[in-house]
Parts: sequence; C-alpha cells; structure tokens
Amino acid sequence: MKKRLLRWTIVLTSILTVSLFAGNQAQAIQVEEAWGAPTFIYGGGLTQDEINQTKSELGIQNQTIEEFPVTGADIEHYLNLSQVSTSAMISSVLVERQGQGVQVDIITPGNISKVTEDQYANAAITAGVENVQIRVASIKPVTGESALTGVYKAFEVNGEDLEQDRMIVAQEELETTSDIEENLDENQSGRFNQIIINIKQTINNYYQENNTTIDSEELRRIIREEIQNADLSQIITEEQISQLVNLFQNYQKTSAIDSDQVQQQLSELGTTISDAYQEARDSGWFERAWQAIVDFFTNIWESFSSSTEGE
Repeated sequence: MKKRLLRWTIVLTSILTVSLFAGNQAQAIQVEEAWGAPTFIYGGGLTQDEINQTKSELGIQNQTIEEFPVTGADIEHYLNLSQVSTSAMISSVLVERQGQGVQVDIITPGNISKVTEDQYANAAITAGVENVQIRVASIKPVTGESALTGVYKAFEVNGEDLEQDRMIVAQEELETTSDIEENLDENQSGRFNQIIINIKQTINNYYQENNTTIDSEELRRIIREEIQNADLSQIITEEQISQLVNLFQNYQKTSAIDSDQVQQQLSELGTTISDAYQEARDSGWFERAWQAIVDFFTNIWESFSSSTEGE
C-alpha cells in the first residue's frame, strides 16, 4: 500500500511539474508571438539613406523586422514635452523581447556622447520595461537622451502601453544620472549605477514592508550613505545629492515602488553590473589604467627634469 501511494505521489508530482513548465513555456511563447519580429524604431529626422545606414550599424540585413519612426509628437505623447522638433530625432533602437532582464548595447559608442548602457537599462526599468534586448545606434553625434522614447514606442506598437508618469520619471532619471556621470570614470560610473539600483531597491522594500514612502530627509541620508559606501563622497556634490533626492521623491509617486517586476529587473541589472566590474578587475584593466596614469606623469616629470638640467 505504501509503495503504491509513493508511486502515485511521484506520478502526480511529475504531471504537476510538466504542467507548470508547459504553462510557463506557453506564456513565454505568447509574449514572443505578441511581439512578433524585432522592432526597429528610427529617428524621424533621418533621411532614407541615413535610415539604411543605421540599419547596417545595427546589423539589420535580411531579417524580418517591424519598423516605425519616432517623432516630436511621440515625445509629447509619452513625456508630455511639447515643441520637440522631429528633425532633431536621430538616435535609433532595435528592440527585441527575449531573455531575462533589460540588456542594452550601444552599437555606436562614439556617437552617443552622454548616456551609458547601464543608465539606459536603469531608466528603462523605472519606466516599466522588462525582458528585452535594446540596441542603440546613431550615425551622427548625439547625447542619446531621446533613445528611450524609441523603446516606449516599440512597446506601444507591440500592444504594451507603459504608464506615462513612470516614463516621465525615467526620463528625469536618465538626464540626472547622465549629468552626474559626466565627471566619473568607468570604474566610478559602474559604482554609481549600482547606487541607483540599491536606492530603488531600498525604496521598494520599505514601501512593501510599511505601505508608505520614505521622507526627504531619510532619502538624503540613504543617498549619502550609498555614496559614501561607494567611495564617491569626494566627487558627487551636495547639489547633485539634492537632485537625486528630488528624483527619488518623484520615483516614489509612481507604481514602480510596488512592483515585483521592477525588483526582479533591478536584481538582474545589478548582477550584470557586478559581473562586468569583476571581469574588469580580473582582466587587470584597472591596474593597467592606473599604471598608464603613473607612466604619464612620470614622463612629464622626466621631461621637465631634463629641460632644467642646464639652468
């Protein structure tokens, strides 16, 4: 009797496991089918030749894609910003629903002068973007701050509407963090993006545990502590801390603070940033960079000493 019961337990467990797996697979397939082909959103200020050149940069050749322009009207629609000229819309994105987390690749880093991959990913998560690969390209020098609008349009044309207040805060986040990071090197930039993730997670955890938000003074304390732990206290100014306080006060007004999806995507991004940082350390990149700085100033000193020997 006990053996028969054990056999039936094993059979029922197996059926349940297969059913759950099939259900998850079916859900994933439905998401992929809803999106269909990868979606190419190109800057409305590009000519046809420039669109084709952008496609080439993004590796779009004979594959099936959906494609749409992003315009000044889209900026107004998503971000409530008027009087943005379509002719100024240059950066473009290729968005594909796949995998876990938000993955961003800047294909033309020489032409995206201000925004980093981690900044795009962090802000996209704030807006409600999930489980996508985003490739960004521009054939002309641009700041890159408008590229997220293309991502929002990619979601909309594939039947997924994002909340406007979250998109607006995401744009504020992108502008605030990119301004601060202008004075940071690659190592410091990675640590700063981890700070942004940590603060969001702290805010989300606090809200889920207490069903209320964090007041401005406590926010300031949390931000300062994170900056200090990241050894950036001597670089990030009080004015910039105030900007971050304002940003996260606005962040707390959105549904992002009560989203399990945001928590999951932030965790995925944090792992990616941590892995990239560790890979750089393991490869000796930081040591080589420091040695290059030492060699540079040593050469200057030696040149100065040689030039003054005859005086």
